[in-house]
Amino acid sequence: MSDDVKISIRNLYKIFGADPQSVLPLARSGMDKAELLETHRHVLGLRDINVDMKAGQMTVIMGLSGSGKSTLIRHINRLIDPTSGEVVVNGEDVLAYNDAQLRELRRVNMSMVFQKFALLPHRTVLENAGTPLEVRGVPREQWEDEARKWLDRVGLEGQGNQFPHQLSGGMQQRVGIARALTSNADIMLMDEAFSALDPLIRTDMQDLLLELQAELHKTVVFITHDLDEALKLADHLVILKDGEIVQQGEPQHILMQPNDPYIVDFISDINRARVLRVRSVMTRTEAAPEGIAGDVEADANLESVIALSGGDTSLRYRVVRDGRQVGLLSVKDLVRALVPTAASGEGIRARAG
Repeated sequence: MSDDVKISIRNLYKIFGADPQSVLPLARSGMDKAELLETHRHVLGLRDINVDMKAGQMTVIMGLSGSGKSTLIRHINRLIDPTSGEVVVNGEDVLAYNDAQLRELRRVNMSMVFQKFALLPHRTVLENAGTPLEVRGVPREQWEDEARKWLDRVGLEGQGNQFPHQLSGGMQQRVGIARALTSNADIMLMDEAFSALDPLIRTDMQDLLLELQAELHKTVVFITHDLDEALKLADHLVILKDGEIVQQGEPQHILMQPNDPYIVDFISDINRARVLRVRSVMTRTEAAPEGIAGDVEADANLESVIALSGGDTSLRYRVVRDGRQVGLLSVKDLVRALVPTAASGEGIRARAG
């Protein structure tokens, strides 16, 4: 994964209403969403959003309904224009783009996968997958080969002559992903892409996305309201509430150090043993260990170590990555990590200030 910033969102505000500019100073001064609506009949969609999305990583934006997550993703390709702020993609301010530049951005640099699949019912699966290249004027014999390649890659080999209504929901969403990949765009925007799917199919799609991402290293912006999905997919997690960022960072860090009671409530019901990784709990050291019970991988979850240890809290394990020691893990520390963490005072004071 790269440290290069692919998408940078700076000081972004979005206010819906008759005259957003007139109430922008009130939003900047801290007037909350409910008061802005009640006293000025404007809706605060986003307030002072600042996020850097790195190339080759998956940034997951999550929050409950009305938190502003879908509004935010639509600013990246300028389906929505902000009331104030900057959206920089590949070092360029997309808010300054003219219509021709915007079309190029949406056709070439970005692809989008929708919750409702958005397939054209009168076109075959192959034709749906090839749409991005066909729109660019690529000859059919060329885009057919590319579309067929990606249909095969997402598990739809031999389905090209079918029509969308002949496929299950999970298969239709695979067509949507193949279409996004056929475009060869280096940025993929995925708005609640798996939310309409049954749980088992949803898990399969998450696994497919992770497999593709490990191979292709796209810059993915993924919207979800599901915490388990967010923790599974995210390299960088952004949690929204009422149009504001409550906390963002590496998911394991957020789990271990929530900075707001809202986050504490959000993560209170998750299975910590299943989602916490050994690297988040271990003591970092390369010193030669004594009396260890064996090796565990840094990215293994704690549930696997509990099973390995048989619940014996006296045991210690050497933690390895790529065959090299990166730390030590005691089962006692593992057990302590399973106790939910209270919001850190520093985080709460920072938000209050």
